[in-house]
Amino acid sequence: MPSPVSRVVDLIDPSLNTIVNMNVEEARRRVLAGDPEAVRGIDGSFALVAVEGKTVRLARSMDRPMRYFLAKRQEGPALYVADRIDTLHQALVTDGLDSQFHPSYTRMVPAHYIVDLALVGCPDPDPVYTRYFTPLTGTLPADLDEIGRLYIGAVADEIAKWLQSIDARGSKADPVGVAFSGGVDSGAVFLLVYHAMLRLGLSPSRLKAFVLDLGEGPDVQQARAFLAALGLSLFLEEIEAKPDDLDVDETVRVLEDYKPLDVECAAMGLCLCRGIRSRYPAWRHLADGDGGDENLKDYPIEENPELTIRSVIDNMMLYQEGWGVGRIKHSLTYSGGLSRSYVRTYAPGRRFGFSGFSPYTRPAVLTVAEAIPFAALTRYDVPALYALKGEITRRGIKAVTGFDLPVFPKRRFQHGAMPAASMRSRLAGGEVAYRRVMERRYSQGTGNGEQGTGIGDRGSGGTGNGERGTGMGA
Repeated sequence: MPSPVSRVVDLIDPSLNTIVNMNVEEARRRVLAGDPEAVRGIDGSFALVAVEGKTVRLARSMDRPMRYFLAKRQEGPALYVADRIDTLHQALVTDGLDSQFHPSYTRMVPAHYIVDLALVGCPDPDPVYTRYFTPLTGTLPADLDEIGRLYIGAVADEIAKWLQSIDARGSKADPVGVAFSGGVDSGAVFLLVYHAMLRLGLSPSRLKAFVLDLGEGPDVQQARAFLAALGLSLFLEEIEAKPDDLDVDETVRVLEDYKPLDVECAAMGLCLCRGIRSRYPAWRHLADGDGGDENLKDYPIEENPELTIRSVIDNMMLYQEGWGVGRIKHSLTYSGGLSRSYVRTYAPGRRFGFSGFSPYTRPAVLTVAEAIPFAALTRYDVPALYALKGEITRRGIKAVTGFDLPVFPKRRFQHGAMPAASMRSRLAGGEVAYRRVMERRYSQGTGNGEQGTGIGDRGSGGTGNGERGTGMGA
């Protein structure tokens, strides 16, 4: 017989919730009530566990990974919730329940859903998923100037709220960094942060654009050219690292995932965050451009045999959520799309004590992005789709800030800090090897006879799990 959860262990750090329009208690009440519209009204970054009697509900924003594990006990089931797999494992070790553990038995709360875990049993019934964010698609006119103004205007609004929340929480004017490559997304974020600081009367001397340099990569020159073109070179700070600093085992341990592009991206993120932390021991706030490619559907379709331009354009938030909850390729262990892969940015930042932020993950920005009439603008032509992001962002930046955005050819974060061939030689192995790194960590004492099961559950396809690998300096 199914029975209610009798113990909830919430291991989420409450200080990471940065909600700008209500207190955390009110946000938790909204999650507990299970009203999608009320949860959609929570504005900010959050990962919330709400418990009352037999009711247990979980919800999170896109930028906050949230995992759980259900453990059986004689006195009743126990629910453990954390942002990391290893945190769940350690809690089970402490409580003497680790014989039940295997990483593939953990579950990720998918972004944009309320997860209801009211009853568990043997076997456990599926949770109830209730979507709290469902943007309308293709509703804007096919006017690139208007689309750019609305899209970048929404990004600018999120950045302004973020800056104001930093100052509201702190006793002094904390410095603000942008993980920067001179690409379209990080370039737009930097210019919008700079513009917002001037508009809000904040000192731009607090701002730096951090670019990673692992030697002979194109990003440093691109970052220099971007800022020089705008007369803003004084904000650039180059963070040097050595190729020997790239460590596959460390990266997979921090990322807790095995998709190659995300491993590569997280490896670069660790180098950047380590370098900033070494130079600035007290630095906390770091913005990035992760999610910009997903919003404007700017990924090479030809690299993924699962995709066609029609599937990319016609499926709501495909790159943000993967194929979606309830679909056969949806990963229960990882979720899908950016809901899964934002960990490539979140985990390196948390490892070195940074509070991260990407405006591209916010629902207000996604609402505009999903309203773009991609079918009308591209007529399902792939090159036309690839050209849209730079054009929309360029027009929007001009409308909002007056700056002429330099637009360079698209390049992934991990391919800009050092030559791609050199990077791959340092991170050699691929998905099978990365899975083995994860398996070795939990190869002892995982119980249940799970020999050779592997880490990935169903849904290990690229889009279903959201392997994108653009990350911090996009």
